[in-house]
Amino acid sequence: MYIDGAWIETRKSFASRNPATGEILGSVPDGNEIQTRAAIDSAARAFPSWAGASAYLRSQLLFRAWQLMIERKEELARLMTEEQGKPLKMSRNEVVYGADFLQWYAEEAKRVCGQVIPSPRADQRFITLRQPVGVVAAITPWNYPMSMLTRKMAPALAAGCTLVLKPAEATPLCAMAIFKIFHDAGFPPGVVNLVTAFDPAPVGAEMVANPLVRKLTFTGSTAVGKRLASQASAHVKRVSMELGGHAPFIVCPDADPVHAAKGAGLIKGLNTGQACISPNRFLVHRPLVDGFVAELAGRTRKLKAGSGLDDTVSVGPLIDKVALGKVQRQVDDAVSKGAKVECGGHRLVEDGLDKGCFFAPTVLSGVTRDMLIWREETFGPVAPVIAYDDESEILALANDTEYGLAAYVYTPSLNLAMKLFEGLHFGIIGVNDINPTAVAAPFGGMKDSGLGREGGAEGISEYLETKLGGFAIS
Repeated sequence: MYIDGAWIETRKSFASRNPATGEILGSVPDGNEIQTRAAIDSAARAFPSWAGASAYLRSQLLFRAWQLMIERKEELARLMTEEQGKPLKMSRNEVVYGADFLQWYAEEAKRVCGQVIPSPRADQRFITLRQPVGVVAAITPWNYPMSMLTRKMAPALAAGCTLVLKPAEATPLCAMAIFKIFHDAGFPPGVVNLVTAFDPAPVGAEMVANPLVRKLTFTGSTAVGKRLASQASAHVKRVSMELGGHAPFIVCPDADPVHAAKGAGLIKGLNTGQACISPNRFLVHRPLVDGFVAELAGRTRKLKAGSGLDDTVSVGPLIDKVALGKVQRQVDDAVSKGAKVECGGHRLVEDGLDKGCFFAPTVLSGVTRDMLIWREETFGPVAPVIAYDDESEILALANDTEYGLAAYVYTPSLNLAMKLFEGLHFGIIGVNDINPTAVAAPFGGMKDSGLGREGGAEGISEYLETKLGGFAIS
C-alpha cells in the first residue's frame, strides 16, 4: 500500500490472478480499517498545503504524471492484460485514455474561476470562490483498472483535494503501477494514498464514517453504490456514483440493419461485454431482424477468445467464475423461455481455455420481456435481440429499466434521432455512434445508474465547493 508517500506492507496479503490462466501474478497487502484510517489521516494532514499550492504547481505535477504514463504505456498495458484479461490492443488504448485524464485536468487546474456578481445594493459586492471540498475517498472497479483511477484522481488533484483510493480486489497490481507513477512524478507525501484489501467492507465503512472524508466517489454495482450513498448521507458527505447500466441499442425502421449490426458487434465485444455502457438490449424493428441477426451472428462467430497477450485474440476472459455463472444463468433462462441461440451460448473449455473464465460470444434471438436478460445487467459477451413492431414502441421499450447510463440509436433521420435523444432517459446517447465518450465530455447516468458526472468541465466541479463573499463598502 502507499500511505503518506511511502510503500508499506502488512502481515496479511492476498493474491492477484490472471483470469485467462488462473496463475498467480503476485501478492499485495491485505489492508483494513486501520490502514484506511492512517491513509485518511495522511491525506488530511497534506490537504492544507496542497489546497493552498499554486494551480500551476498542481498542473505541472499532473502533466509529469501524464508523461510518465505515456512513457510506460507498453509495460502498463501488458500488466493490465495479465491481471484484467482484455486483449493487449484494448489495454494500450486504455492506458492512453487514462493518461488523457491527467493531461486534460492538468490544464483544467488553471481554469478554476470564481465570479463577481452584481448586487441590488450600491454599497455591496458579491464575489464567489471555488475551493476544494477536502479529503476524497475513491473506490474503483476492475473492468477499467487504470483509466477509472485517473478519471477520479486527476480532477480531484487538480481541484486541490487530497485522496485515498481503494482499487478493486481483482486488479490491485494495476493500481499499484498507477501510484508508482504519481510517486515518481513527485506528488508530496499524503496527497495520494492507496489502500489494497481483499475484503472491501471494512475499508468502505471507514471511508463513509470517517469525518475527515468530505467526498466519496464510487464506480461499481448499483447495489453497493446505493448502500454506500445511504451510509454517506448520514454524515452529509458529498457523493459521486457511477453505477450499473442496461443500455438499449435501437435499430430504427429506416436504419440499414447491416451497418447497425457492424456497430453492434464492435461495441458488444468491447472488454468482453464487461463495460457499464455495453449495450444489453438490441431493439430491432421486426422487418429488419433477420438481416441484423445474420450479420451480427456472422461477425460474432469470427471472434477469437483466448489470452489477451495473443495478438490474434479479440475476446478475453470474464473476470471470475461468479461472472461466468451469471452469464450462463441468463442464457439458460432465455433459452428455457423460447429464445434461440444463434451462436455461442456456452462456456469455452477447449484448447486450454478451461483454465480461465471464457464464455463464447453469443447472439440470442427471440428474446422477450419475461426473461432475466431483459432486466438484469449482463456484463458479458451476450447480445439479446428483441423485435418491436412500431416506431411508437421504441421509447417505452428502451426506457423500461431502472438504469439510465447509455443508449444507442441507429437512424438516418435527424428528426427521429432528435426525438429519441430528447426522450431517452439515459445520460449518454450515441446516435449512429458506438463511442460517445471522451475525456473532454461528461460521463454519467440517470436513475439507478448514478449521481454526478466524470470527465470534462463537470468532472472537476464535483470536487469543488462554491464560497460566497458579501462585501459592504462605504
